[in-house]
Amino acid sequence: MQANDLRPGMVIKHNGELYSIYKAEHRTPGNLRAFVQAKMRQLRTGSISDYRFRSTDDVERAVIDETDMQYLYSDGDSYYFMNTANYEQIHLHKDVVGDRAPYLVPDVVLKVEYYEGRPIDIALPQTVDLKIVDTEPGIKGGSATNVQKPATMETGLVVNVPPFINAGETIRVDTATGTYLERVNK
Repeated sequence: MQANDLRPGMVIKHNGELYSIYKAEHRTPGNLRAFVQAKMRQLRTGSISDYRFRSTDDVERAVIDETDMQYLYSDGDSYYFMNTANYEQIHLHKDVVGDRAPYLVPDVVLKVEYYEGRPIDIALPQTVDLKIVDTEPGIKGGSATNVQKPATMETGLVVNVPPFINAGETIRVDTATGTYLERVNK
């Protein structure tokens, strides 16, 4: 495929490495040739880099297989997942999971991405429900303002929440932005 066809979420093979596209902008600066400015994350190391492709460059799209898996637990540097179809278990190193670890709660179902039969990445669900373990006491009538306060989740993630939310409550968090969406009644 050509660089013009790059979209966020795609996985490509570039310089012998696999990269996940975070952002791809097509630019045409004045009388110069068009190019695609791509922000991409290397799947092996997790490092993010910017690269400029000419719009006519050929890019090799990697064939990725996805499998629904349930997160079980973490043990030091490894995160364990179970295939929901055949109950096989795999583990991924913390470098693969990276900054998405605070969104992993036991029993959450997500997609594990495979390349050539080897697990390379995880795709989180759009939202996860997390329990608040620590925050300032709630303020009655606190919904009248848009002021927010920090709350620490069961996984260590800190999310800004409205003032009427208390410790012990469960909230829904957007995994893409790390922001509070709503209170969940469980």
